[in-house]
Amino acid sequence: MNDPLRTALAELLDGLPPTDVARAVDRLIANYRGATPTDAPILRDRADVAAYAAYRMPATFEAVRSALEAFAAAVPHWTPGSHTDVGGGTGAATWAVAATWPGGRGVTVLDWAEPALALGREIAAAHPDLRDARWQRARIGAGLTLATTDLVTVSYVLNELSEADRAILVDTAAGAAQAVVVVEAGTPAGYARVIEARDRLIRAGFHVAAPCPHSAACPIVPGQDWCHFSARVGRSSLHRQVKGGALAYEDEKFSYVAATRLPVEPAPSRVVRRPQIRKGQVLLDLCETDERLSRTTVTKRHGDLYKAARDADWGDAWPPHGDAAP
Repeated sequence: MNDPLRTALAELLDGLPPTDVARAVDRLIANYRGATPTDAPILRDRADVAAYAAYRMPATFEAVRSALEAFAAAVPHWTPGSHTDVGGGTGAATWAVAATWPGGRGVTVLDWAEPALALGREIAAAHPDLRDARWQRARIGAGLTLATTDLVTVSYVLNELSEADRAILVDTAAGAAQAVVVVEAGTPAGYARVIEARDRLIRAGFHVAAPCPHSAACPIVPGQDWCHFSARVGRSSLHRQVKGGALAYEDEKFSYVAATRLPVEPAPSRVVRRPQIRKGQVLLDLCETDERLSRTTVTKRHGDLYKAARDADWGDAWPPHGDAAP
């Protein structure tokens, strides 16, 4: 995790009884798994927000950063000059954008929970690129308006909205931005929401930059599988205490789409499952440019490509650096 963010979170929770934070986390889990109307913010007071920051912000940061890194590879000569984070809460996506494209830019965070905005502003003071960000209260859904911006991020928000409000949000983002990145939980339901957003962005004239190597229909059969990826999240000792885990890390599963009106250089194909390393060979499950899923086997006879396959990770572009596929 980003070190300034880790430090800011540690300072935020310093002195708070871990049992109080843990109880707030339990309440949040129950709320997030329930049905939440679009006019009822889940984060309602500072205790909720502090618990959320400890429980979710590190994982959200890593998932969004992974998506942004894949997007940045597809638009290598572009840097956003402005960023709007819709439903941004405490601002994890703004930290991820700053980590992907360092440097100052106009940043606006929109959320309906004033306590989340207040705490996000407080944490952002620790980051030189985020100190001047605007934190603005807004209802996410019908009636939302967005100023013209280069990049819109929508991370872990669609699950809180009705189908109609999801459509309005994606269409509004498409009308305001050059690029839109949507991240959801890596579940079948989260993937379905991402595909719904992907379809709307394509109809609005956007090109898919990542993770898909094409802008055609997803080759995955609904109900049989879903496209998702994994980001490794390092845990601080306090984070482990709050989450009740013993490991020094966790893996955040997420689904995403990054689309843009800009010219794109999408990956030739993308690894869509954990590579299977066997004696003398590596099995890679790929989403291909020709709109299909395939499995390729890379063996020692492929030389440097075999070495690259052994180092390949779930979600990586393949082959690396434009090398010829086996």
